[in-house]
Amino acid sequence: MLDLLLRDAVFHTMDPARPVASRLGIWRGRIVGLDEQVDGLPARRVVDLGGATVLPGFIDAHVHLVWAGLRANALSVAPCERIDAVLAAIDQAPGAPGEWLDVVGYDQRALGRHITADELESVARGRKVLLLHDSGHACVVNRSVLADLPAGVEHHDGFLAEAGMEAARALRQPYSLAEMVAAIRTAASTCLAEGVTTVAEAGIGGGLISHSPVELAAYQRADLPLRVRLMVAASLLRDQGAHAGDDLPRGMDLGMNTGFGGDRLGISALKIFVDGGMMARTAAMTAPYVGSDHSGQWYGDPDEIKRHIIDGHRAGWQLAVHAIGDRAVDLALDTIADAMRRYPREDTRHRIEHAGAVRPDQLARFADLGISAVVQPSFLYYYGDDYAAIMGPDRAGWLYRGRAFLDHGVNLVASSDRPVTNGAPLRAIQFMVTRQTHTGAEVGPTEAITVPEALRAYTTTAAHACHMTHAVGSLSEGKLADLVVLADDPHTVPPNRIADIPVVATAIAATITHGQPLW
Repeated sequence: MLDLLLRDAVFHTMDPARPVASRLGIWRGRIVGLDEQVDGLPARRVVDLGGATVLPGFIDAHVHLVWAGLRANALSVAPCERIDAVLAAIDQAPGAPGEWLDVVGYDQRALGRHITADELESVARGRKVLLLHDSGHACVVNRSVLADLPAGVEHHDGFLAEAGMEAARALRQPYSLAEMVAAIRTAASTCLAEGVTTVAEAGIGGGLISHSPVELAAYQRADLPLRVRLMVAASLLRDQGAHAGDDLPRGMDLGMNTGFGGDRLGISALKIFVDGGMMARTAAMTAPYVGSDHSGQWYGDPDEIKRHIIDGHRAGWQLAVHAIGDRAVDLALDTIADAMRRYPREDTRHRIEHAGAVRPDQLARFADLGISAVVQPSFLYYYGDDYAAIMGPDRAGWLYRGRAFLDHGVNLVASSDRPVTNGAPLRAIQFMVTRQTHTGAEVGPTEAITVPEALRAYTTTAAHACHMTHAVGSLSEGKLADLVVLADDPHTVPPNRIADIPVVATAIAATITHGQPLW
């Protein structure tokens, strides 16, 4: 007997063997079958969905849950358009001398220049101020923080980028498990409200986005309301002392790597930073940004970055390599190719995270190496006017590509990088189809793709990149019944209205975790 029979709906299954259905049967949280496969089977509950559209739960393949949850509750200066307003907000924020004050929502572009360490010191009132750039790749700190940084850390009047920011964050840590658990649950609730049922947490345990050496424990304690795949920081690689025949000179403690865990919580990729971000102007480009003689920077020592890539691949990890600028993409592609040549293995599913500016000559290399491009379409919806300006007309078409990746046979995976931007998949899908920013400007219009292609980037292809094809990504027999119920169909509404489609309900293993209690 079925536990639940859903009918009178348009089920877009994302399964090419049966793309559309009108009835779906569920038993013990898994899909039993569709249409004639379940006709005549008794069911404990039968629910008519009134013609609603149902899709597999969206998979956001690159997020930062702890950061997103903490950011939601931190002091934000995002509404401030003048430096004196930012300083006034910090001055008025509560906090005792000696305590850390985290401030989010900082973006120098609206202010005309960066705030300085002396300006922060003038309103610190004895506190240690960490003014976090919205890109996640930079910060500004006051004089008392600069005094505590290790010798040799470079800064510009308190502005720290990439490895410099990592050094500042290391002083700030650790956050408590209770803080991180609360942040995870806050961010997870937002994901569920947007129809997201599985996420890939893009880096724990080290680097720019870590919050504690015991960060994994927070995910274990969080009673997760959605599925999480954890990427771990490459800085955790160390000499293993393994048997010489194992060929594992460097790896993760206990030999852990990609695939450890279960469907609710598991380990996915090894996260490796190559460069910075476009918002902070630290993405590594082969030519300078327009109006500047600066072409970005490496995250750290390029030789050490290459060593992480090669050793991670050798130790059996799936790699998730953060490379935004085309110069960074060159390093990532070259080094992955070298690793695969020296240490061949099958089904690596290596990924390049962001792939923000990819030259035409780099496209075929993604395909040849079997590397997925994990892009963030909403970056261009919100920041595309700025990014196109700093790239110039000759390079704007390279930004967060869609059509070119697909035409070259590259696995195109969509994600949000929340909280850098709004994480709603429907917003990103709308941009992938229209290539229009929030102002209506077009960025790389020839990179537009179809609605079915955009949906695959948030379902089946994302599941493949997260090593979850056995469980999620399509409404297929035997898979987990992770569903999103929409009030309208992205295939039929005008493309510029896709983002406005309401999420009626989200379900994990057939249990509604957000929205209307439809069953």
